[in-house]
Amino acid sequence: MGIDYKLFSKEKVEKALLKFAVPAMISLLVMELYNMVDTFFVGLAIGPKAIGALTIAFPVQRLMSSLGMMIAVGASTAVARSLGKKDYDNLKSVILNAINITIVIMVILTFIISIFKKDMITGLLGASQSIYPYAEEYISIVILGGLFQALTLVICYIMTSLGYTNITLKATSVGAILNVIIDYFLVMHLNFGVAGAAIATVVSQTVALVYAMYKFNKVRKKIGLNLKLNFELKLDILKPILAVGFSTFIIEISDAVVAVILNNILSIYGGDKALVIVGVTTKISMFLFITVIGISSAMQPIAAFNYGAKDLVRVKEVVVKTIVAVTGATLILWAVMLIFANPIIGLFLKDRSLLGETVKAFRIIISLFPTIGIYYVSIYYYQSMGKARTSLILSVYRQMIIFIPLLFILVGKFNIMGAWIAYPISDLISAITGVIYVRVALREKNKAIEAQEYEKEKKDKAYKGRSVEVGGL
Repeated sequence: MGIDYKLFSKEKVEKALLKFAVPAMISLLVMELYNMVDTFFVGLAIGPKAIGALTIAFPVQRLMSSLGMMIAVGASTAVARSLGKKDYDNLKSVILNAINITIVIMVILTFIISIFKKDMITGLLGASQSIYPYAEEYISIVILGGLFQALTLVICYIMTSLGYTNITLKATSVGAILNVIIDYFLVMHLNFGVAGAAIATVVSQTVALVYAMYKFNKVRKKIGLNLKLNFELKLDILKPILAVGFSTFIIEISDAVVAVILNNILSIYGGDKALVIVGVTTKISMFLFITVIGISSAMQPIAAFNYGAKDLVRVKEVVVKTIVAVTGATLILWAVMLIFANPIIGLFLKDRSLLGETVKAFRIIISLFPTIGIYYVSIYYYQSMGKARTSLILSVYRQMIIFIPLLFILVGKFNIMGAWIAYPISDLISAITGVIYVRVALREKNKAIEAQEYEKEKKDKAYKGRSVEVGGL
């Protein structure tokens, strides 16, 4: 097969990380930009109620993209390990099953949301009567693009694991740029409102998928990957894909779960104004999350390949250098956002009093964010090793086990301010947990490396002994 094995096994770790991190961050950015760009334009054209509506819609979009990410990450990890083992039959089966299960899951989910959207928006998501019409209109249209976005993610992540990182970059960029252009014309010039923003998102996601499929077909022919298209769903193939990817799903969907709980709590304690504040701060802080998750997840295909190839020394090197890279990059972006919080948030809000409250909340929310890079590295390390249970426990930990209980306790004592304080406390506790798990992982790798070296020495001595015997005959 015409695959660049050097990228995984011989390339300098820093350079390999960069090649995988850039497309990973851009694909994550594109997922967030669809809602963020829509929010920006409808905020300018309609006002705070439209921003509130898209804040309500965010968990729905996150649910759909999270399922796509689950399959994409699980499949890409399986592909990388298959490459390391040179098991090409399994590789082909992984690709086919990943694409097929994506279609099945997303079609079913779209159907369910379309039937129950009214109860979901007013009950589960906490929309007020004034926001509901905008949220219903936006969600009704935007869910139609969920399948296209999920398939794009799966195809692009598979190509990244095959070493073709630039295609992911191009496919996701096409969608992002097109979304901005269509949004501008439909919302600002043709006055289509939130419907125009939703249409722009669906069209952009469709075009991105067409581009990704075209490029994937070219790559498939280039590397001699003969796929016999059929609708196979093999449990033995799907189980590890979904098990490994499920922790990524939890990372992604936990934001949606937190958003639902926050929306309901804040609508009680602070009304629509509080919803606008959390909507804007969430969207801007996503740039920090994209940096952390993009760099952390970049280690996955490299670590998984070398684990499959039994090169444990390189696996350890990948983990250590990923921690350094993610911490350094996050610190720089965090400092920029703290310093320029006012003008950045001012792009979304024009109301001076609301702007001041939002800036204050934002600075509290991200105050300890640079500490959590190591926590996400620990999650993606255990994913790449195929240790689904450990990565799942870690994935649930920050948002579900720490943040949500803290949210209820602190809001009860400090009102809305308690919601903002819950973020840095959760970050610090998660960082400490991440340090513990990474230390355990590195200790295990050191022992495994020593065992490998001992076995190698034994074989070398045995070989030399046989050579001496033969020489003495």
